[in-house]
Amino acid sequence: MKTHTGEKPFACPQCEKSFTQKKNLIVHMRVHTGEKPYICKLCGKSFTRNGVLETHMNIHTETKPFVCPQCGKSFTQKSTLTLHMRIHTGEKPFICPQCGKSFRYKGNLKAHIRSHTGESPFKCDQCGKSFRHCANLINHMKVHSRKKSFKCHQCKKSFTEREHLKTHVVTHMGEKPFMCHHCGKSCSREGNLRVHLGIHTGEKPFTCEQCGKSFNVKVNLKIHMRVHTGEKPYKCVQCEKSFTCLSSIKRHSQTHSGKKLPFSSMQEEV
Repeated sequence: MKTHTGEKPFACPQCEKSFTQKKNLIVHMRVHTGEKPYICKLCGKSFTRNGVLETHMNIHTETKPFVCPQCGKSFTQKSTLTLHMRIHTGEKPFICPQCGKSFRYKGNLKAHIRSHTGESPFKCDQCGKSFRHCANLINHMKVHSRKKSFKCHQCKKSFTEREHLKTHVVTHMGEKPFMCHHCGKSCSREGNLRVHLGIHTGEKPFTCEQCGKSFNVKVNLKIHMRVHTGEKPYKCVQCEKSFTCLSSIKRHSQTHSGKKLPFSSMQEEV
């Protein structure tokens, strides 16, 4: 009857959460006490509830009782099947509050939000380089752990993977296989094409947290942040005046040399 009346007389003294039954309160209290009385005999992992332990045992027995009715794929846990079903239903319940883009999984939304904040929480402990995604850091670590056995015969630059060498060699050949379907412009690298496409789409995923200004390229956000930090890494060797970006010091150099640089050479390299 409590399900009809909404009555929940058993209240948690620590978080004030309430329950209809006393046994549910007892189970809930383990969240605060850290008690996990149900222990797996095979691996020693412990759980707060017996039902969770039973589901865990499917990992050891390789039992997959939860079957997808559409493709027949099976899973050890019901929650995993629920997530899988979104592939068939197209459901994307996690929506970005800034741009409205939706995602199937919460983890994907969290990773996407970093494109707005510019946050790179995954840092390499060897060189200090930071990454937005954990997978990118794992891939980067190969640079430190593996030899650069793939060498370019034209410039002697070395790479850890053959595919990276193939991409690099294209820059010497002048080949530009990645073409923009909007204007026909070609690029030697896929990353350069993605940056270029931002001109047509107007997408500016990199946003300054301090003033809200947005940029289509991460490096431009990095340069912009110097306005707030006061950092001026480019110093003129003739008068020691400092500048926030490379293009500014190139323009300044004209005052000493008397030469006028072409407009294209004054653009920031992306």
